[in-house]
Amino acid sequence: MIRFDEVTLASNSNRKFSKLIIFDMDSTLIDAECIDELALAAGVADKVSQITDRTMRGELDYNLALLERVKLLKGLEITKATEAVEKIELMPGAKELLEHVQSLGYKTAMLSGGFTLSSDRVAKLLNIDYVYANTLEVKNGYLTGVVSGPMTQNLSKEFAFEEIARKNGFLPEDCIVVGDGANDVCIFKRAGYSIAFNPKPILHQHADVIISKKDLRALISVIDSLQ
Repeated sequence: MIRFDEVTLASNSNRKFSKLIIFDMDSTLIDAECIDELALAAGVADKVSQITDRTMRGELDYNLALLERVKLLKGLEITKATEAVEKIELMPGAKELLEHVQSLGYKTAMLSGGFTLSSDRVAKLLNIDYVYANTLEVKNGYLTGVVSGPMTQNLSKEFAFEEIARKNGFLPEDCIVVGDGANDVCIFKRAGYSIAFNPKPILHQHADVIISKKDLRALISVIDSLQ
């Protein structure tokens, strides 16, 4: 590893990569954890954030932790839930980074253990090509505490990554991924180049690059070095 500014960069970045970049959403493309903001609106913030922190550090099983946290959201009005996620801002530099990689011809994907309630808006703002996220069940205007979707299992991100790569005629090991937590380990292991953005310690050992600056524009020079 070589360190410069607030980026720790691996020295093996001479190979060329396929034009596909996979992003996490929470605390990567947006400046918050979606479920924590929903929990705040539901009045269960402390309980949910404790589970979130332990999960992102790899201390809890992802699938069970997701189900447990969503259960705590039962009874939250969908209008309040929508208001909560719409207040979440994009991560600084997100728009500039996405515009830059798209100008280079990259396809972009967002794989999130979060929810379509947030991911649909983020994908539209950033013009992302592929979006995988979970859906919160709503009945009579209230969350039921049930979640479904393609990102509910421990290795869901890996399966989605493989599917997107295959659709574009790429191998996962020739693509680039960006993430921050334990549920990104599976795609970091598969990707050809892995960028950890303000990551939890568990992700450090799997990363080619560690970004410790809370600004996605720091990735632009890294991506350019791979061209």
